[in-house]
Amino acid sequence: MTETLADAIRRTIDTKTKPLGALGRIESLAEQIALLQGTTAPVMQACTLTIFAADHGIAHSGVSAFPQVVTGQMVLNFLGGGAAANVFAKVNDVALQVVDAGVAGEPIAHPALVSRRIGPGTANFLDTPAMSANEAQAALDHGAEVARAARGEALAFGEMGIANTATAAALAHKLTGLPLADLVGRGTGLDDAGLRHKLDVLTRAAARTGALTPAQAMAEYGGFEIVMMAGAMLETARASRVVMVDGFIATAAALLATRLEPESRRAMVFCHKSHEAGHRALLAALDADPLLELDMRLGEGTGALLAWPLLKAAAAMMTDMASFEAAGVTNRD
Repeated sequence: MTETLADAIRRTIDTKTKPLGALGRIESLAEQIALLQGTTAPVMQACTLTIFAADHGIAHSGVSAFPQVVTGQMVLNFLGGGAAANVFAKVNDVALQVVDAGVAGEPIAHPALVSRRIGPGTANFLDTPAMSANEAQAALDHGAEVARAARGEALAFGEMGIANTATAAALAHKLTGLPLADLVGRGTGLDDAGLRHKLDVLTRAAARTGALTPAQAMAEYGGFEIVMMAGAMLETARASRVVMVDGFIATAAALLATRLEPESRRAMVFCHKSHEAGHRALLAALDADPLLELDMRLGEGTGALLAWPLLKAAAAMMTDMASFEAAGVTNRD
């Protein structure tokens, strides 16, 4: 990313047949993609969505409105093509794969499931570390493997795991120092009493440890799918491919990735602003301004999928839109 290349990219955008800045956020998105790919003619043709699924020991402390068995059931729903992520992926011609990062119970046998299983869910971090340092490193490594095998100039990441909003809040608290009250939300639909209980549990869990390094925080409070997603994001950024960041859980993974490798931030496109309470706080911590705000809070990568056409349009603007000179249109003085 030399200054000469940055100037050439900006000049390419500014000399298209439009007033300066008339395409708004599409221009800054195009600039980011072009800088990442190192060219004034970026390509954005294919995308893969990877959904990482895992369970969380903290679910046994009553922090979710849904039972833990739903994680495995939803994995089967993804594999059967019945979830919102499947619908949005199909309509946008995005490949979709599902990874078992650590779903509770016996391993799911399905020919389309990618197994990178660390274990049958994490331990309950209210009382003990969620995972060992070796398990955390294995999750990072498996995520990198999955990303390397995925097709596309951009990779989108989603998740499934009952209680993973609690895990994301605890992990983000330890990584940023933000108050838990700013990060804890209703997740799958907790009522007021449930929300108070969730905050109380996470407050007690956070008090179990003091200041932590990012590596320590991900082992103490992470989820297998969140850490694996962070590993996939890191590998995607290393390959100069776009990291499409979904909602609250995915942003917690992105936060972890940037704490482990700050340079990965340049590859990240934040796709939507979730309705989950803590997402705004995480976005502010990452100085991120998402492309969309649709009051969504489903996860699964659904917000990233809806942003994919914007990435394609931004790249196509760079390569297919005429310049003033090429079109014979008079530019401003």
